[in-house]
Amino acid sequence: MEEVKNLKYKRVMLKLSGEALAGTNGYGIDFEVALRISREIKELVDMGVEVGAVIGAGNIWRGREGGGMDRTTADYMGMLATCINALALQNSLEDIGVETRVQSAIEMREICEPYIRRRAMRHLEKGRVVIFAAGSGNPFFSTDTAAALRAAEIEAEAILFAKKVDGVYDKDPNLFPDAIKYDSLTYQEVLEQGLKAMDSPAMALCQENDIPIIVFSLDQSGNIKRAITGEKIGTVIS
Repeated sequence: MEEVKNLKYKRVMLKLSGEALAGTNGYGIDFEVALRISREIKELVDMGVEVGAVIGAGNIWRGREGGGMDRTTADYMGMLATCINALALQNSLEDIGVETRVQSAIEMREICEPYIRRRAMRHLEKGRVVIFAAGSGNPFFSTDTAAALRAAEIEAEAILFAKKVDGVYDKDPNLFPDAIKYDSLTYQEVLEQGLKAMDSPAMALCQENDIPIIVFSLDQSGNIKRAITGEKIGTVIS
């Protein structure tokens, strides 16, 4: 393990969107993309950073798009979809020699561990990447909120929010060419302006526990490492 002295954070929560795993396909899992993300995570582990991860499920299922389906049922389906993504990322990480554990908020002992906070922290201390699956285990809460909750529980020093866009904008940059990107924001500014950074329950959790959020693009290789070493990328919410 290389010794790196300019680390800004020693323990982080990496929040990945499910869409990130889909790559250009838009649906399902692109294993080349999963491998690229895994290599970037391995860089952090080799630097001595303790990494937790939460993955969304937008590449497989979005509860809000369940048509006339009961919302609770749709959300549980989304939680199960995050487990598929978590196992895919675990497989990619272990293929390149990174010790990994998947912990699920919904028990499925045959394929992963149940979420136990102290066990998760022990894994992190031993240099294992812990992937938290099935959200918070409760319907009506997003994986953003699950990431904020788990980050607070494991005492993460920051949330690295890897998205398809390179930061937080005043409006959708895909629809409005004149959208303005923010370099930094406060939690309160995000909540008051209704900016699309994280869900409001997740933002409130981060504010209450003073966990900074770095929103950046996953499309540019090396951005995860840049965030860890304190380089100015994306948008910092604190």
